[in-house]
Amino acid sequence: MRRYLTEFVGTLFFVMTIGLIVTAGSPMAPLVIGSTLMVVVYMGGSISGAHYNPAVTLALFLRNKMPRGDLLPYWIAQILGALAGAFLSRMFMDRTFTIAPAATANNGTALLVEILYTTLLALVVLNCAAREATKGNSYFGLAIGFVIVIAAFAGGPISGGAFNPAVATGAIVVDTVSGSGSLGHLWIYLVGPFAGGIIASFIFQAQGET
Repeated sequence: MRRYLTEFVGTLFFVMTIGLIVTAGSPMAPLVIGSTLMVVVYMGGSISGAHYNPAVTLALFLRNKMPRGDLLPYWIAQILGALAGAFLSRMFMDRTFTIAPAATANNGTALLVEILYTTLLALVVLNCAAREATKGNSYFGLAIGFVIVIAAFAGGPISGGAFNPAVATGAIVVDTVSGSGSLGHLWIYLVGPFAGGIIASFIFQAQGET
């Protein structure tokens, strides 16, 4: 149960912070978001593995880097944490936030960006936090957090920058339930990141799982 609680709490703080910094309109939002992920990864790494992302959980599951029975409970904890975080952001800011492709980007382009950067994120998690050769290192949280800094600065202006099905689900569902959004783009942030997690698992296998 403590693993699931950690996934819930970490995802809650991650999504709540995304909502607060995005609705505030800060140009440094990607740095804040990546730093938040780094912090909660260090917080929960020794307990749950600190996934906070269903696509990362899938990649680890496919490579047998987590208990097989934890897949669905992790996903449930992550989604519930994301919904709670998005709700709290709305409560504090009195407005919702959502994730959608840029007006100048088509759905295919946004989908590809989500796939590529989620692949990178899952690969970094697998190689820095799940490989025996790097076990016990002190930099895993920094490396994982800075993937999101890079992805949000470079890919966010194109795809909307979710790279995480839980983040997208929390933001889009709360926005829709509040009456100001729709579920129309949610599929991009489910298909793209999950595809990225699967691709990363195969690349990691090809790199040599040691």
